[in-house]
Amino acid sequence: MRSEQTGPEMRFWHQVRAKRFQNVKFARQVVIGPFIADFVARSHMLVVELDGDTHTDQARDARRTAWLEEQGYRVIRFANTDVMTNLEGVLQVLGDALVTRVDLIQ
Repeated sequence: MRSEQTGPEMRFWHQVRAKRFQNVKFARQVVIGPFIADFVARSHMLVVELDGDTHTDQARDARRTAWLEEQGYRVIRFANTDVMTNLEGVLQVLGDALVTRVDLIQ
């Protein structure tokens, strides 16, 4: 686990921490099995990953996503550039993803 967040991670975390976003509790840098997820809404079984500008390990990401989905999680990914330049759009997609997972909390 990293001790320092990137700029995009800090920006995203500021929006979702302390139930600020749709009253959903998010945690950061969460160990799930053999992986560390950037952000997790456990109540909705939703993992949010932020990918760097030079993100190239797509095969590893596919294996990781497949494993997490087998455990019941949904994984959504955002590019760091989107978090920095289109945060409103990122939050819209996140909100839509939470709505589709609401059946898990009822």
